[in-house]
Amino acid sequence: MRHAPPVPRRPRSVVPARSSARRAWPWVLVLLVGLAGGLGAPVVLDARAAAQYPVTADDLAAGRTALEQLAVKGRAPRTGYSREAFGQRWEDVDRNGCDTRNDILRRDLVDVEVKPGTHDCVVLRGTLLDPYTGTTIPFERGERSSEVQIDHVVALADAWQKGAQGWTEEKRTAFANDPANLLAVDGTANQRKGAGDAATWLPPSSGYRCAYALRQTVVKAAYGLWVTAAEHTALTRAIDRCVVVD
Repeated sequence: MRHAPPVPRRPRSVVPARSSARRAWPWVLVLLVGLAGGLGAPVVLDARAAAQYPVTADDLAAGRTALEQLAVKGRAPRTGYSREAFGQRWEDVDRNGCDTRNDILRRDLVDVEVKPGTHDCVVLRGTLLDPYTGTTIPFERGERSSEVQIDHVVALADAWQKGAQGWTEEKRTAFANDPANLLAVDGTANQRKGAGDAATWLPPSSGYRCAYALRQTVVKAAYGLWVTAAEHTALTRAIDRCVVVD
């Protein structure tokens, strides 16, 4: 069973290997800690797979509350969208001296080795225990670095069509670099997802779908984005299949 990892710390030149039992999705539900909400009985399908990424009753209750708060509307036109509308790629928004991409690689990979002389910022190699596919992927900076990509869990284009086009540039930049909405994943899976929402794409690994749906729901609620009717149905179905632990 995988449990939530401790608060990430900046690695030394080589980070000791972590057991796969400690790998789990970063718990973004802390964004909504304290929200009241009822807890319905989960429908457990494919329980063995889902048990790899368990959630607590409080996590699930907060996710359900967030889902209830999401406005349900149609998708706005994509007119005017560009990646640049969300700021420069991988800025150092937290001013820790490292760009966001390397921050997420250091957080999500195991056996991380960083480039000397870069203040432990630039990740040279490591290993990804990919939540989207359930596979183990070696990462090495260079020609094969695209095999591990940083996914916006709520895609930028999807956000644009569901409220973000009305934001300030500062808020869009913060959203694009928010660790709560970022995850190192298999590059091929990320490309297949594209700008899809939960109605059009869910992780191939069924065990991660609960965690993925909760994360999308909480991020959208935190930023005031809306969902389509089909997306709301898909999120509800995935959340109903969560495996709950004490």
